[in-house]
Amino acid sequence: MKTIDLSRGVPDPQSFPIDKLQALTVSALARDANRMLQYGPAFGYMPLREFIASWFDCAAPNVLVGNGSLEIFDFLCEAYLKPGDVVFVERPTYDRAVTTLKQHGVTIVGIDVHEGGICLDVFERELQRHTPKLVYLIPDFQNPTGVCMTLDARRTMIRLARQHRFLIVEDGPYGFLRYTGDPIPSIHSMAPDITLHLSSFTKLISPGVRVGFLVAPADVVQRVARVAERHYITPGVFAQGVVAAWCEDGQLPLQLDRLRRLYGPRLDVCVQAIERYLPGRLFVRPEGGFFTSVRLGAHIDESSLLAAAAEAGLALSSGNAFFDAHPGYQFLRLPFCALVEADIVEGIQRLGDVVSHLNMSARLKNARRNLISEV
Repeated sequence: MKTIDLSRGVPDPQSFPIDKLQALTVSALARDANRMLQYGPAFGYMPLREFIASWFDCAAPNVLVGNGSLEIFDFLCEAYLKPGDVVFVERPTYDRAVTTLKQHGVTIVGIDVHEGGICLDVFERELQRHTPKLVYLIPDFQNPTGVCMTLDARRTMIRLARQHRFLIVEDGPYGFLRYTGDPIPSIHSMAPDITLHLSSFTKLISPGVRVGFLVAPADVVQRVARVAERHYITPGVFAQGVVAAWCEDGQLPLQLDRLRRLYGPRLDVCVQAIERYLPGRLFVRPEGGFFTSVRLGAHIDESSLLAAAAEAGLALSSGNAFFDAHPGYQFLRLPFCALVEADIVEGIQRLGDVVSHLNMSARLKNARRNLISEV
């Protein structure tokens, strides 16, 4: 039986712009080999910083480019957090961000998300109990749920950040991957003075280029650069030079259009399959990004789910890893971008069969327990 991988949110290799990268690597080296092949500053390759600054309507001192946005987030945590500091996160949220925060010894306060983003009433109640140093959000097509934060919710978050004096970390790698619906301004575009925007070219070009970036107030960029400099002699200037040449050649809007045409239909197929084979369990209907997700109820435990899925030829990721503490129900993230449509349907159908079997087993066990207790 063919194994269908529903575990990782990776791009489809056919989306990689190989021919353009090959050609532009040659031209970038012809133009700027000495800088691309030499040690570089912790802030990153200046032509790419300048391109990102123009893209985000800011200045180059507001941009740091590094070896992926997760590493920059780690540097950001080192620059701003100490053990015991409080960080608010969405619940669920990106599992590697949770791991990073735990490594820095902070107190994580998870706040549930719904179809409009983070639950603001709960958020405001928690503000009466805690003073966060940072609030980590993935407002656009969130990893892992696919939820998109509404414009009103973003405005409220900005107001609360100013009132309670915390910084917003906006992790935004999926914001440009909208397939349907109307675009929503980023939090950074609405409040650049209090927003630390993280993103990368991982989902836009390829994970292998290892180019992520931070757009933030200049003093934040300086502070993070000092941490980066302690951790490495130089970032990957060669890859940054290639990405800069690719962007300057006008490839970014063309690539975004290709990705939308490739991934949009796959999202539709994934949602339709969930509605057919896992009815009533879809967390939210996303309008973009890399992920859908489902709630499977409290009667299914993760170890049984992963084992049964493996027997059915499915590779799944841990749903519990996306939470700061166990949520009380079984959650599952379902990435779709790297799969052809037939495999998406087959994978969701197999998952539906697994879930039905586990639910039936749970009901039988409960019935036996009830019978024994009556006797």
